[in-house]
Amino acid sequence: MRKPFVLLLTLLLVLLAGCSEPLPPDKSAYAGLWRAENTTILITEAGRVEYVTRRDNGMHKSIKAPLQRFEGDNFIVGVGPFKTTFIVSRPPHAEDGEWKMTVDGVELTRSR
Repeated sequence: MRKPFVLLLTLLLVLLAGCSEPLPPDKSAYAGLWRAENTTILITEAGRVEYVTRRDNGMHKSIKAPLQRFEGDNFIVGVGPFKTTFIVSRPPHAEDGEWKMTVDGVELTRSR
């Protein structure tokens, strides 16, 4: 009985790992490691997103999931119905020799 469960779990993990879509060519500027004082977002060209934010009270929030899609400049990350939308008020742009982007009200700088 344990063998079918392990096989099903393995199959599910393989399927979930393949759920990310590569970044569309017009969104390639989103790829990279973006940082602010308490926030880090890694967006890979293969469509994986890793997000970590820390608060002064010691709490933190993190997400490691595939990129599902873009809606305008915003991007949706998650698996199936479990997803979150990152609101991009300023998409990636060059400013004073650095790449910047504002996500969920936080200005990030790419450190690629």
